[in-house]
Amino acid sequence: MPRLLVAEDDADLGPAMKRALQLDGYVIDLFARGEDALAALEGDHYDVALLDIGLPGLSGLDVLSTIRRAGDTTPVIIITAFDRTRQRIAGLDAGADDYVVKPFDLEELAARIRSQLRRQEHRTLDRLEVGEVTLDLSGHIATRAGEPVPVTAKEYRVLALLMRRARRFVSKADLESELYDQENWVESNTIEVAISSLRRKFGREFIRTARGLGYMVGAREP
Repeated sequence: MPRLLVAEDDADLGPAMKRALQLDGYVIDLFARGEDALAALEGDHYDVALLDIGLPGLSGLDVLSTIRRAGDTTPVIIITAFDRTRQRIAGLDAGADDYVVKPFDLEELAARIRSQLRRQEHRTLDRLEVGEVTLDLSGHIATRAGEPVPVTAKEYRVLALLMRRARRFVSKADLESELYDQENWVESNTIEVAISSLRRKFGREFIRTARGLGYMVGAREP
């Protein structure tokens, strides 16, 4: 079930959007302040984010610019007032994937969300991106800042699973299951060895570890 972030400070519009999108089958997290929306985007995974440009505190543009600088590729639809053409342009220049103009029809909004989900699914079939690290799934090629990085078959499979679940912890058991097949057993330290090697190649900060939770890529250190 797709999870959406909605950042809208209008006391009527925000809850109305949440109710309508929940009826469409989405899980919705609603925020009224830019700081709260940014913290949620930095700490959790969302399939699409809807950001009102005119949020109090951090504006929607501030939130968008911050997550894009951090390498977050979450599809973003900006919400702007009908007379703010410059804001629409600024939002697209900052990395927004689409925009809707107030007042908008909720059915149109839902259609735009579905379009972003389809595009995201298509991109996911071809490659994964987390920060400056890209994984070409068709060619089994890993790059960092555009430069190819050699990885072993095991490292590739570990990296691919971590990037598919970017910004969520992946347990050691899940990683071992990814490597296991009927012909090859997974040694007790296989995951640790692979993680250590990947950190040497992509940067120690790229993979976070939390005792009891596992490993994560794509989130900043607290």
